[in-house]
Amino acid sequence: MESSSCNVSASVLSSSEYLDLIKGPSTDDYWTLNADEITDVDWSLKQSDTNGKSSLGSLDAPTYDAFIPDRRRQTTAPWGSRTAKNTEPQNCPDTGVVRSYNFTIARSELAPDGVSRPVMLVNGQFPGPTIEANWGDTISVTVQNNLDNEGTSMHWHGMLQKGTNDQDGVPGVTQCPIAPGQTYTYTFRASTYGTSWYHAHYSAQYTAGLYGAMIIHGPTDNAPYDIDLGPLLLADYYYQDYYSTVKDVMGTDASKISPASDNNLINGKGITNCDAVSGPCTPNAGLAEFQLHTGKTHRLRLINAGVEAIQKFSVDDHTLTVMAVDFTPIVPYQTKVLTLAVGQRMDVLLQACGKPTDSVYMRSTISTCSRSKQPNALALAYYPQADKNISPKSTAQADTTDPCAEDALSSVNPFYPIAPPTAPNQTHEIDITVGRNTTGNFLWSMNNSTFRADYNTPTLPLLQSGQLPTTLPPAWNLFDFSSAPSVRLVINNLSPVVHPMHLHGYDMFVLAAGGSANTTQVTWDGSITNTSNPMRRDTYLLQPNGYMVVQINSDNPGVWPFHCHIAWHVSGGLYVNLVTQTGEIADTQKSAANDVLCESWNVFTAKKAVDQIDSGL
Repeated sequence: MESSSCNVSASVLSSSEYLDLIKGPSTDDYWTLNADEITDVDWSLKQSDTNGKSSLGSLDAPTYDAFIPDRRRQTTAPWGSRTAKNTEPQNCPDTGVVRSYNFTIARSELAPDGVSRPVMLVNGQFPGPTIEANWGDTISVTVQNNLDNEGTSMHWHGMLQKGTNDQDGVPGVTQCPIAPGQTYTYTFRASTYGTSWYHAHYSAQYTAGLYGAMIIHGPTDNAPYDIDLGPLLLADYYYQDYYSTVKDVMGTDASKISPASDNNLINGKGITNCDAVSGPCTPNAGLAEFQLHTGKTHRLRLINAGVEAIQKFSVDDHTLTVMAVDFTPIVPYQTKVLTLAVGQRMDVLLQACGKPTDSVYMRSTISTCSRSKQPNALALAYYPQADKNISPKSTAQADTTDPCAEDALSSVNPFYPIAPPTAPNQTHEIDITVGRNTTGNFLWSMNNSTFRADYNTPTLPLLQSGQLPTTLPPAWNLFDFSSAPSVRLVINNLSPVVHPMHLHGYDMFVLAAGGSANTTQVTWDGSITNTSNPMRRDTYLLQPNGYMVVQINSDNPGVWPFHCHIAWHVSGGLYVNLVTQTGEIADTQKSAANDVLCESWNVFTAKKAVDQIDSGL
């Protein structure tokens, strides 16, 4: 079927009407972190106060080898003769190795930027523990929910889950939530390699701190380097608790539906203006720090683990070389400023060409296409003989990039080329709109339908039992591609804001994109940027009043979320489920542990009604 037909909007807003309605906070609340004003690098808070039990953001953070040896003194990579040039990234080896992790999710209190507030953490760490594996390993993560009154789940962003759709971690879709006091073990293959992250997928919980990095080691012959500095998680940061913010963005007050972030962090660290906030606050809390080695090439694993903001990343006085986007190695190209939408990753190389006594700022700045009271995040990078008691001279790179768009499609060429079919078996068009329902609440829609999950009745088990997508509730927004081997989607953004669109279970071929920062609607003219080797990634930025054209080789049976990764937008229903190879879903893995999850969730909800005020995701 083309789409569901649950019309929940009494009125759809045009771009100009939406812009006229939304109002940010008073500009009196805004301030700017200025690198020139930082003179004291003796930070006032301990690592345990900002990052909890995590070493990220400190000089004690680990660096990473090219692979994890499976035995002592192993000198050859476990992927053998596979290279980035001769092997498609999803054609992984079978190492037979299981990498096991235990995650405990619980409430805590931290002050990442000096403002002390309640948070949710994995193993008491902010950001959470980094998962590390080799390409072809099996990853096993046991999640214990110690939240006293909330369910949870964990999603492994960008992991394709071939044959393991039930491990995707989306409540109401692939599983019931993990009830309080309960444990669930996710098991899946590291079937592709590079940099990614995991996060809670229950409402907007991850915005409270439930996220961390994933490093999957694989071939790097497209761009060799000397030192892997590990993850740099870039994230806009909000002081209000996630539930209250979701309530606002789903409400009827137009001035609250598009909140501005309070700050911007790198690896969970930042500085705030304590005069501009209420409650406990410590000035000069601390910045993330990194060690550089003169003359060496360093790999930075950039991850936009944020809520809403487009990040613009740069390093003072240095040019960066991009070697991978999401989980796709690319033909390297150089740039001064990188653009990352929420959910996107970029692996980049930094050549330490400065003097041994130098120190420089790393910067991640929230784009003007996003909303923030304080857009500047800073980190410090020290050369070996740098004086760590003196702040660097500020020499920010000039940013001439489009605030609402990524680098040009023509500049990103996968290192292993794949040409998608020029004539897909199916083409579907999806319009994204925003409007009010009959009660005046603001909602997002895809083809005039707003998604809402049923935590107690996940979709995948029903399809595995033989039910057809047409028999399931319209609010589940199911697009049934049946047995079509190749499917194209034309997404039209009929709103004046960006949407980082993320697809589970697949890498998308990105064929075309365009948009307009004003309210003039731009539509696809039928042209394709690169027919023989288009960009492949799992998250792509849909521009305001614009379009994106993507295509998949539909070879992964299951039900796969396709949604905006702005937490407030997916809460508002900007989400559809793509059902691929429908006839083969019954033969995919059916985890008995998922049945137990639903039994314990049903017991929990029989005693306590869940106040699901949003889509659930």
